[in-house]
Amino acid sequence: MAPRTWTRITGRAALAALLATALATAFAPATATASDAVALSLEDVPRTVVVYNADEGAKAANGDFEVPVHIVPGNSEPARNIKVVVDASGLKGIARVARGGYGNCAGSGWVYTCDYGTLPNDGESNAPFDILGLDGVRPGDSGTVTYTASADNAAPVTGTTRLVVGGPTLDGPGEETRVSGVEPGQPAPVTPEFANHTRFEAGRGVALTIGTSDGLTLKARHSNCSYKGAPPTSAWCLFPAGAAPWTAYRTSTPLSYVAAEKALHGTLTYSWSSDPEKPAGHTVRGTGAPITLTGTKDGGFDGVSGAVDVDTTVQADYRPVTGTVRGRVGDTVEVRLGVRDLGPGELMNDEAKGRFEVVPPEGTTVTSIPYDLEDLNPRWGCEQPEEPGGAFVCDLDDDAFAWAREDDGTTTIVFHVRVDRQVTGAHGTIRAYGGYDRTPGNDTAAIPLEASPAPAYRAFLRPVVWGSITAGGAVALALTAVHLRRRRRPA
Repeated sequence: MAPRTWTRITGRAALAALLATALATAFAPATATASDAVALSLEDVPRTVVVYNADEGAKAANGDFEVPVHIVPGNSEPARNIKVVVDASGLKGIARVARGGYGNCAGSGWVYTCDYGTLPNDGESNAPFDILGLDGVRPGDSGTVTYTASADNAAPVTGTTRLVVGGPTLDGPGEETRVSGVEPGQPAPVTPEFANHTRFEAGRGVALTIGTSDGLTLKARHSNCSYKGAPPTSAWCLFPAGAAPWTAYRTSTPLSYVAAEKALHGTLTYSWSSDPEKPAGHTVRGTGAPITLTGTKDGGFDGVSGAVDVDTTVQADYRPVTGTVRGRVGDTVEVRLGVRDLGPGELMNDEAKGRFEVVPPEGTTVTSIPYDLEDLNPRWGCEQPEEPGGAFVCDLDDDAFAWAREDDGTTTIVFHVRVDRQVTGAHGTIRAYGGYDRTPGNDTAAIPLEASPAPAYRAFLRPVVWGSITAGGAVALALTAVHLRRRRRPA
């Protein structure tokens, strides 16, 4: 009997275990299976976004909200048929949404579905809709957007982003300020300013972002500023007191920038925000006294930012590179002409390189100024004069000179010049022009003409001579023919 009882109990236990497994499988939540070979990630979607400023109201439109989906490295096959469903119903009372994006998202109301296709690696980004503002909102109002990304062979992943109505728009000067005579290595001042032309207070504080380029750097002086770079090329300064409505401000003391030793020109730009958020990389904090804001006269600020265009005392002195037109009358010779940059300043890639102008010597003709460009070999590398005797204008920023600059600062091109006649003492001119050349005394040079008589055979080969010979020969042949006919007449 004992064995039978043991067998009965064992059978019941096995049945119970089987049922439990079946029920667990039937009611378990949907998850990725062992066949899922790809993993998706939404880690690059921002968690908080300032979507528009409160004062913009219903006029605001923002099409920049994107949902980037990435493929986690290590996948063994492409992610197939990725789709992203975005639910914006949490924005009710904060904003409206309308179909927009990049054309591969469909939907209406608050829910949109975007087709990302099949991706082997990396990822893709799309804007599901345009976000439109509403009147009556206030700074700090917010709502939440949720989104779910899935693929045929990957488990779904979900994320959320909080969209916030920003503080008031802060207007910068808009117009560019020009500054000249800045000494390299010596601190120069800049005083950023702005105006709050709205009915809202910037209650969360005000932030100034300032950046430099082309050899300008900043002095890391103020303890309420964070700097990036060594030496710093950008700064982010926080003013917790904020800004009152309908008020203009400037910094209480100037900020300082410095030009590099060989910098000819530089640019400084700045902008203001009522939604302070320190940008990445600004890790060096100033050690001096904090800078503050003080009221100033409203100069009608109506721009997004301010800009300062800086010229230093450094020059790039240009000297012409000339040559002699030497040859016999009728010859076409080559003469290499151009400029040499004597420095000491260094031109950056985005600075105008200048030009040179050539007036050829009397008694000559420029037949071409050829150069190589993607195997096209154009004939004219410089602009031809509109009238005879005018100057050929050679712009150093044109394609003809893209690869012409040598290590010693010389930039030249070959002129093909035909010697038409001898002119005693004739010479042309070449003149260099540079935006940063402050030494005009060496900008012009002569292009001498040394013409020799044409060889005798060349005169013999001239078309006029050949025409005369041909005409004379014809007459001689005609006379000979008449003479022969007379001799053949019968007596």
